[in-house]
Amino acid sequence: NDDDRWPWLDRIGEILADHATSGIVLTCSSLKKAYRDRLRAAAGGKLAFVFLDGSRALLTQRMGSREGHFMPTSLLESQLATLERPDEEAGVVVVNIDNTPEVIAELAIDGLKGLV
Repeated sequence: NDDDRWPWLDRIGEILADHATSGIVLTCSSLKKAYRDRLRAAAGGKLAFVFLDGSRALLTQRMGSREGHFMPTSLLESQLATLERPDEEAGVVVVNIDNTPEVIAELAIDGLKGLV
C-alpha cells in the first residue's frame, strides 16, 4: 500500500539527490503522479522521467516471454488500472516501446537531452 511506499520513494529520492552532480539512472514504476511528485521533492533538484509507453498486447507479450522474473503477467491489469499517465507532466519523456531496445534507449537519451 502507499504507506509502505512513501519511505521507499523517499530513499530513492535521497539516492538521486546524493548523485545529483555525477548523475544516476534509477528505475521504478512510479505509476501514480503522487509517487513521481514524492520523488521530485525527495530528490530536491533536477529529475526527469522516461515513460515507456506500450500497448496492453505488447506488454503482455513481453512479460510472457521473460523467464524467472518476479512479476507475473497476471499483475499487468492491476498495474495498468493504477497507472496515471504522465503525458502532461513537465520533465517527462514518453518513449514508445514498439522498437528494439537499442532504439528505445536512443529515443530516451535524445528526449532527456531535450530537457536539459
